[in-house]
Amino acid sequence: MKTQIDHLVVVAKSLELGVQWCEATLGVTPGPGGDHAQFGTHNRLIKIATPTHPLAYLEIIAINPGATRASNAAGKRWFDMDDAALQAAIAKSPRLVSFVAQTDDMPAARIALKKQDIEPGLAVHASRHTRKGVLHWQITVREDGQRLFDGALPSLIQWGKPDAAEPLRLHPRNSLPRSGISLQSIAITHPTASKLQAAYDALGLTGIAINDGPANVTATLKTPKGVITLESLGL
Repeated sequence: MKTQIDHLVVVAKSLELGVQWCEATLGVTPGPGGDHAQFGTHNRLIKIATPTHPLAYLEIIAINPGATRASNAAGKRWFDMDDAALQAAIAKSPRLVSFVAQTDDMPAARIALKKQDIEPGLAVHASRHTRKGVLHWQITVREDGQRLFDGALPSLIQWGKPDAAEPLRLHPRNSLPRSGISLQSIAITHPTASKLQAAYDALGLTGIAINDGPANVTATLKTPKGVITLESLGL
């Protein structure tokens, strides 16, 4: 099982405000994204890949005002997007809330977390049309929509259909233009750092510093505006 950083998740009050934040903070206009009918959200994307993080991109996501509520049993959107505290925070400014890790074996990754007494949620199948074909993926989403470890344990994603010969052929990194932004690192602090480290070890997810402290996910980016640090700040 191989697990690696896939993308950062920045939640905005609206997609328009997310684009404005991106231009002001990172110095670029995000590329196109798509709609997520199951969760009533939509996004814009930016390529931030490097040789160390070859899949990396940044997702700016917001509730789609023209969509219906999430279609899962609890009616909850992913990434805690219905949480009152999160909504209050993003009303002031978009915020990094978590990240997503790509796995090449979703069933094994979910089992690995369950053996750590962590319930990652079901692997939800999703798809959207792109200029090069239909992009398929599975992503772990809990019925309650909650992130794990305050967003410090990533959701898991597996791109392509399970039997796809080239599952990463339509991965967003292959269609997004170079942005001039690169992901330098992700670092984590959390009150339960040892349990979080055990979960990372179970997944085989490496290259991310985890230390004891208040809950925080920090992503360091090299941008046209210089080195920028995004933080979740315990949200």
